[in-house]
Amino acid sequence: MNVTADADFCDGLRNTALMQQVQEIISQVRKVVVGKDPVIASILMAMLAQGHVLLEDVPGVGKTTMALAFSRTMDLSYKRMQFTPDVMPSDITGYTTIQTGGAAGVYVPGAAMCNLFLADEINRASSKTQSALLEVMEENSITVDGVTRAVPQPFLVIATQNPAGSSGTQPLPESQLDRFMVRLSMGYPDRRSEVGFFFLPSSFFSSLASTTTAEPST
Repeated sequence: MNVTADADFCDGLRNTALMQQVQEIISQVRKVVVGKDPVIASILMAMLAQGHVLLEDVPGVGKTTMALAFSRTMDLSYKRMQFTPDVMPSDITGYTTIQTGGAAGVYVPGAAMCNLFLADEINRASSKTQSALLEVMEENSITVDGVTRAVPQPFLVIATQNPAGSSGTQPLPESQLDRFMVRLSMGYPDRRSEVGFFFLPSSFFSSLASTTTAEPST
């Protein structure tokens, strides 16, 4: 028996199965995000490499829709948080509540306890809030009150930010930018792609309304 040949044959089967899954994911996402094949391929590449994605563009080009399409196609738990100046680090990492009667505190998970976390307009939040993502993006874990908890696997952050100089924004520090594997810009679709929107099923638009959005704690 040729062990090397058998090993190559098994690797070929695995690669073929993987390519079929990749092509199926791209095919499903393309049904929702029209005319952005290079961006879809780059995001999927980052996901397969266990990296994070930063999308920098103006509002209204489909950044949130892109993240939602990937989460549903790959059956990932998904949470979205709108980063505003009043968002606190505990909204992302979670916090511990104090129980009556001297019982141990109970951990309340934050928005980052999911497979795919969309940090929408990340450069609108304070630097303190942005830093809450540093540990989870690098180590896939969250530390609250001295207790470290692992996040669900796989874990991916897709962050969006408004262009530099937009009102109410501040630049991300280098330590934060270093956590992202790719930095992309989507842009508006071309005329032919815009026509394709008319052929999307109405059920898709109604399903978008059911996305899970994490709200800041009060």
